[in-house]
Formats: sequence, structure tokens, C-alpha cells
Amino acid sequence: MTTRLPDFPIAPANGGPRVIMTTMKNEGPFLLEWIAHNLTLGFTGFVIFTNDCEDGTDLLAQRLDELGYCSHRPNPVGDGSPPQHKALRRSAAHPWVRQANWLMCLDVDEFINLRAGLTTLDEFHDQIGDCDAVSFTWKLFGCGGIEAYSDAPVTRQFLLGDAEDDPANGRATGFKTLFRNNGLFRKYNPHRPKAVPDGLEDDVRWSDCGGNLRPMQQVSWRAWPGFSHRYARLHHYSVRSLDSFLVKRDRGRTNHVAREQSEHYWSDMNVNRTQDNSILPHAERARPMLDALLADPVLKMLHTRACDWHRAKIAELKSRPDWTDFRRWLHDNKLETKSQIMQKDY
Repeated sequence: MTTRLPDFPIAPANGGPRVIMTTMKNEGPFLLEWIAHNLTLGFTGFVIFTNDCEDGTDLLAQRLDELGYCSHRPNPVGDGSPPQHKALRRSAAHPWVRQANWLMCLDVDEFINLRAGLTTLDEFHDQIGDCDAVSFTWKLFGCGGIEAYSDAPVTRQFLLGDAEDDPANGRATGFKTLFRNNGLFRKYNPHRPKAVPDGLEDDVRWSDCGGNLRPMQQVSWRAWPGFSHRYARLHHYSVRSLDSFLVKRDRGRTNHVAREQSEHYWSDMNVNRTQDNSILPHAERARPMLDALLADPVLKMLHTRACDWHRAKIAELKSRPDWTDFRRWLHDNKLETKSQIMQKDY
């Protein structure tokens, strides 16, 4: 790694390096907030794969690479395969991944919210105890009725989400997993690691966010009955504003590439049932780090260009007659989906 920006209040990683593996396309306006948030929690690096970016997400990742915060890699997907799965296969050979003590596959619209007064992942591990894997269940956050895109932190804008213990739908119980890089897991999937050597599955200590262990054979990609969120939850801002969702739909999905992000997806993910301000203290703690990133003139310039591209893309999509009906439907369903649409399993 090269020299970091000065005076960064990076949380110590007593458990050794923690690395996030991720893939991105046209996520430039949202990247720096996500980086600042995760560094503040105690992640130490990011392996970022990008493909076919038009907004400069790849250039932002490359600058972060130059500053030592991430390792940027191209992720060509000319064969039409899911970019996320291809990136995870490629990440297995990456030196940062090989050297990490802990790994996690996390998207730029997912933010860990530590609870019970915890501020770092070190404190979190102290509470849940020793384990090989710990899963963080999504809490879906909707657009909150916000239509226009704004260059402001996502975690401060969108405060309406799902009910705490009454998930809106099957997707709302999905999770992501932080796991030890101790040789037990030989395959990385978006939600959880897999492929434990024969005879070792019984040895895997898999925890919820309350320190309760579960046999690996009983773990899928969703929270199980009695799953505890005592010490953490994963806030999932999958739609953001109506305007930004247009860009997301136009970009396409990173995993289930054949499934369009339209009315079905919006109905499941735009959940605005209760107000939850609990992540705001973490957003405040991350503010100095975000400010320091934006103080770098290159990152500032690239971030501004990405935001400008995002606004221009929104304007272009709004001008297209074939998107008029969809935009009207989003407006009519910005807080509550008035006619429920059945969605097949994720």
C-alpha cells in the first residue's frame, strides 16, 4: 500500500486486516461515503472490481488505489455472466484477500450499523465472541418519498425503512457475512462463503449478530427464526431516490442479470414502514474521514464529475418516452406500493 492521507482516524483492527470484496458499475456518486463509513468501522482495505463504467467509478477506485485505500481491478464480463460472481472468483487470488484475517462481500448500497453503543468491529467481535462467520441481516430502506437526486450522504437522507422484527417480504431477511480467512471456506458467494472441506462443516462456528451459534448445515442466505440483531444490522439502501433508481435500472443488476429492476423489484425493496435514525451517530463519526477524502483534489474532481454524469443520465432517462409510464408508476408508489406485485424467490 502507498501512503495514506494524513490524520485519518482509522479504527484499529485488533483482529488483523479486514477486507471488503465488491464490484461496481456507475456508482461514483456514492462511493466515497461508503469507503469512509467502512474505514471508520474498522475495515482496512477494499478490493474493488469495476466493469463498463461511464461515470468514472473506475477512476475513483483507481485514485483510491493510488492513495492506498483500495486495490482496483478491471472485471470484464464480455461473456454475459454475472459480474459479481466473476469478481468473487477473481478475488480469490488477490494478495489482499489472501492476507486478510477477515473477508466480506459487500455492495456500495449496504452499510453495517453497529448497535448497543458499539463503534468499531473490534468492539463488535468482543461482544459476539469467537466465531468463523457472522451474518448481518438486511434492514431495507426505501426512498422515503424523495424523488430528486442530491449529492448528500445516503445514510443521512433515507431514514424510512422496514419494521425491526416484522420483515416486509422474503427478500427483507437476506444477509451478508463477515468470515474468517482461515482456510475453512473455499468459495465466496455474495451472501456467504461456501465449500468447506469434507468433514469440517461441523467445526464451523457461524453466528448471528447476538453471538448465537448455528450449525452451518442450517444456514442459507437468509436470517433464521430467532436470529438476533442485538449488536448489528445491515442497512440496505437499494433504491435511494426515484431519480437514482432510474439510473440503477438502466445500469442493470450485478448478480441476477436476466431480471430487470422494475415494478417487482421496487415493490419489494422500497420499504418505508418506520423511521430509523440509529445509523446517524456512525455517519457523524465518518464525517471527518469523508471530508478528508474529498479534500484530495483528484478525488474531489472525480466525485463531482460522477455526480454531474448521474444528473445528466437522470435527465436523459426522464426525456425518453418509453420510460414515462414507469416514472409515473414510481411517483404513485414512492411511499407505499398500492397494488402488491408477487415476486418470485430472489
